[in-house]
Amino acid sequence: MTAIQPAFSVQNMDFYYNAAKKTLADINLEIQPQKITALIGPSGCGKSTFLRCLNRMNDTIAGTHVAGKILLDGEDIYAPAMDVVTLRQRVGMVFQKPNPFPQSIFDNVAFGPRVMGMDVNLNDVVEESLKAAALWDDVKDNLKSDALSLSLGQQQRLCIARVLAMRPEVILMDESTSALDPIATLRVEELMMTLKEKYTIVIVTHNMQQAARVSDDTGFFWMGSLVEFAPTNEMFTVPKEELTEAYITGRMG
Repeated sequence: MTAIQPAFSVQNMDFYYNAAKKTLADINLEIQPQKITALIGPSGCGKSTFLRCLNRMNDTIAGTHVAGKILLDGEDIYAPAMDVVTLRQRVGMVFQKPNPFPQSIFDNVAFGPRVMGMDVNLNDVVEESLKAAALWDDVKDNLKSDALSLSLGQQQRLCIARVLAMRPEVILMDESTSALDPIATLRVEELMMTLKEKYTIVIVTHNMQQAARVSDDTGFFWMGSLVEFAPTNEMFTVPKEELTEAYITGRMG
């Protein structure tokens, strides 16, 4: 039986904000395709910084540096030959707060394919992406409406549709439900479960109940280190590390 190649293979990775400040140390893990991987840990532990390494979003910060390797389908994403624009098309990101552009719903979803000059039918892409983001039925008669007129939950699903329009392989979600009410959060969680049939999803969350509900694998970060990485059901029932158990049970963090 042929082993499935991981979507991401992270090998001995260190991350520096500058030469003197190492924020992540010796990170090793494999993110499996078409699964949801959750990254948990207290504020400031490095999980969002790690997430932003996966599509080189930290490159926008002067002085940052990555050592070690991050392989996407076997390709080193920090190799000189890697085109960062193409990488971010393959690895899309949904942020903590919904950030639709001050444009129509249609133009938000069509933005990426237009900018990238993708050879697609925009009407079809917009419809497919909005359907995949479970938003089509809400907006199909109002595609010319201002995206900012949508509720926060709808805006976040629009941002997911905007990522999907780029035909990514991986979707990164950085605390993407933390600004939403419980009902909108549930809609996004249900959406994640549907999307993993086609996409690899990596989420950062402070909500351990959310990690337990939706993820297949979980990584626990603490002070810039990956303390434990395991299938979620094992992590939350029989963690191997004492520090993991202390955090999950609320005795620490």
